[in-house]
Amino acid sequence: MGSTQFGDFHNFCRDSTLPVCNLFAVNQPPNQAFGGCALYGIELSGDRYLANLGSILLAFIAILVSAALIWRSDKKHAAVGRREMQLFLLGYIVIEICEILTVGGIPLHDAVRKGFSAVHLAAITATCWILLMNAFVGFQLLDDGTPASIGLICASAVVLFIGTGYIALDTAFDWTGHFESSHSGQNRNIGLYVLYQLFPLVCLFLFFVLESVLVLRVLGEFRPMIYLTGATLLFAIGQIFQYVISVHLCEASSHKINGALFETLFTLLAVTGIWTFWSSITEDDWPLPTGGYN
Repeated sequence: MGSTQFGDFHNFCRDSTLPVCNLFAVNQPPNQAFGGCALYGIELSGDRYLANLGSILLAFIAILVSAALIWRSDKKHAAVGRREMQLFLLGYIVIEICEILTVGGIPLHDAVRKGFSAVHLAAITATCWILLMNAFVGFQLLDDGTPASIGLICASAVVLFIGTGYIALDTAFDWTGHFESSHSGQNRNIGLYVLYQLFPLVCLFLFFVLESVLVLRVLGEFRPMIYLTGATLLFAIGQIFQYVISVHLCEASSHKINGALFETLFTLLAVTGIWTFWSSITEDDWPLPTGGYN
C-alpha cells in the first residue's frame, strides 16, 4: 500500500484508473480529478475523450469468453459445482459490462457513471464471495447444484451486493451526508476500502488455500495446481500493472494507455485459468473418495 493510509483512495486514484474513483470525482471528469497522469486516450468532439478503448475491447472479449465458458460448463453434466461455477462467471460478466462504462472512460453523464461504478464495486465484492463459495462446494458440505447450495450462495452474495452498492451510492450522491468527507482530502472511505480493496483479496486468498487442500490432500494430485497457481500469478501481474506500473505507462504513452488495459487482460486470463483448474478437477477419472473429508 506504500505510504497510503488505511481507507485513503486519493493516491490510488491519482496513479490508477479504478471504478471507485468515479465516486469521488466532483464537478470534473474522473481522469482529471486527482492530479497525476490523467488518461485521455482518443480525443472526440466537444472536448470529450474516449479514455480507455483497449479496456473496452478487452472487456467485451471477456464477456464473450465468459459466455462460452458458461456454455461449456453446461456440457459437463457430471461436474461437481457446475452451477456454482456458472454463477461465478455470470458475476464476472456483470463486472465486465460495468467496466466498459466505468474504467473504459466512455463519455457519460456524471450520475450515470457513478451509478454504474457503484454496481461495479458491488459486483466485484459479490463475485469474489461466490468464487470463495465455489471452493467450499468442492468439499461437498452440501450437495452441489441443489436449491440449498445455490440459494445460500445467491442470498449471501445479494446481501454483499446490496451492502456494498448502498455504501458506494451514498458516497457518490451524498444521500445521508455520512460519507461527505470522502470527497475531499485523501478521499477516505473505510467501508469501501474494506469491501472493495480488502474483502476480495481475503476471498481470493482463502479460495487458493482451500482449493490447494482439496487438490493435494483430498485428490492427491499435483497437475491441477499448475492451473491454480498460474491463474493466481496472472491475477497478481494484472494488479501490479494497475497499481504500480500504470502511472509509468501513462507518462510513457503520452496519456494514451495505462495499467487498466493490462489489468483487464490479465484478469480475463486469470478467470480462464480458474475455469480450467475447475474443469481439470471435475474430470471423470479423478479418484474421488467415498468417505468424508478428514
